[in-house]
Amino acid sequence: MSYKLEYNKEFQNFKNILLDIKSIFSQNSGTIHLARNELKVIEIENIKTVVKAFRVPNFLNQFVYAYLRKSKAYKAFHNATKLHELQVSTPEAIGYIEFFNMGLLKESFFISKEFKYDFTIAHIRDDQPKYKEKVLEDFAEFSYDIHKKGVWHVDYSGGNILIRKEGDKYIFSLVDINRMKFRSITGYEGLENFNKLWFNKEDLITIAKTYSKIAGLDENKAISEILMHDKKLKDKVLLKRKLKGRQ
Repeated sequence: MSYKLEYNKEFQNFKNILLDIKSIFSQNSGTIHLARNELKVIEIENIKTVVKAFRVPNFLNQFVYAYLRKSKAYKAFHNATKLHELQVSTPEAIGYIEFFNMGLLKESFFISKEFKYDFTIAHIRDDQPKYKEKVLEDFAEFSYDIHKKGVWHVDYSGGNILIRKEGDKYIFSLVDINRMKFRSITGYEGLENFNKLWFNKEDLITIAKTYSKIAGLDENKAISEILMHDKKLKDKVLLKRKLKGRQ
């Protein structure tokens, strides 16, 4: 079995860790997320890390990721590196490794430092805490800042935005970053990026008001845009669910 790896030069001692990551991962019980992929918090070399094990792709994608496209682990590492260059918060990347058998991609892992957070943006949406307005205003400001830097998080959703309170400000950090685009984001276009958050109308209006004020956009048009994109995606998802229910 062959492999390919890269690591942050500030973590030189992690090269051997990456080579042994399958054993380290299997022996650790600190799972914090288990679905398509699995995440574990593991202390390595006195550093609290989050290790993400990507599901082994189907046979076709084993070939695709080996020869035609970059793997999710590769993208997570390089996107994190790019975000840090742009001064956009995301857990610091340590390294990634891909394992191949007979030229096909099998297991792959991405390691980052743990980001201590208090809650995710999903908490604001689902629990509607009394401090939600301040969080949403700060979130709109954060979102405009990353859009201004050309960062488009394709999976900008409830569980992928970590939040930590520092003083009277809320700090936001992006995770699940293997699907990102770095490009120019103009005017009202950024308001579409909120459509996967599934906020209610009141919360979307709060975001649109703050975003439009910072971006110098017309407030009423910004509200109309954010609600339109939200409804468009919700209608699409609900239709798919309805059709599946009939099958």
